[in-house]
Amino acid sequence: MQLKCFLYPGWTPRIQAADSRRPWMDAAPESFPYRCLPLAIANAHGWDILSPCGFEAIWNGGPLPEDVSVTVDAGTAPHDAPVALFGQGVLTFHVQGIFRTEPGWNIWVGGPPNSAKDAIAPLSGIVETDWSPYTFTMNWRFTRPGQRIRFEENEPFAFIFPVERKMIEAVEPTFIPIDQAPELKAQFEAWSRSRNAFQADVARNPPKNPSDKWQKLYYRGVDADGVSQVPDHCTKLRLAEFEPGTGGKGPVS
Repeated sequence: MQLKCFLYPGWTPRIQAADSRRPWMDAAPESFPYRCLPLAIANAHGWDILSPCGFEAIWNGGPLPEDVSVTVDAGTAPHDAPVALFGQGVLTFHVQGIFRTEPGWNIWVGGPPNSAKDAIAPLSGIVETDWSPYTFTMNWRFTRPGQRIRFEENEPFAFIFPVERKMIEAVEPTFIPIDQAPELKAQFEAWSRSRNAFQADVARNPPKNPSDKWQKLYYRGVDADGVSQVPDHCTKLRLAEFEPGTGGKGPVS
């Protein structure tokens, strides 16, 4: 799978493989949020686009673009500054790059997962990048007026990853009574009993080692009997960084 970012003269986007760590997760007692593997995988499931400048912004609550005021740090090039284009308390970042995916693939664009900012929230979009010759923007919307927000230089303002365009429409969601899957029911009930017993034991005899305070079955990719269910269970993502290239061969060019 190729993901290309074409650069017009003068474009220097700052893009990097997303970090699995989050300051609020680091600051938690014993960094306990990292015990939730799905959180850490989601954090790193794409690429961050970083702000080329530091700035502050505030919204007065009005519906017009000029109701958002942006103050950039000294020395910021005008084309690097975020702007208010759409009104309704929306702040817009221009993304320097024309992205290309392989046929049938889009790019999901949104804010960094599991990373919140006070008074402003990221908006998400799906872009058809297998044909579009256009750039796209990343937008954040203020959630309340009168609160000044700040982005630091090199702080992620966008998070991207490829998604197959028609796959979601091929999904057939269905509710099924668990009694129709007796093996699954037995596995779930065995896990539930073992989890209750584990938590009761931890309450009675608090472990000295923080890692012994959680059961780690999902983290290890095993069922309640300790049996691995899939050969490709993932505990860490290792995404490639964007590297200079000439475009290569194939349909994406």
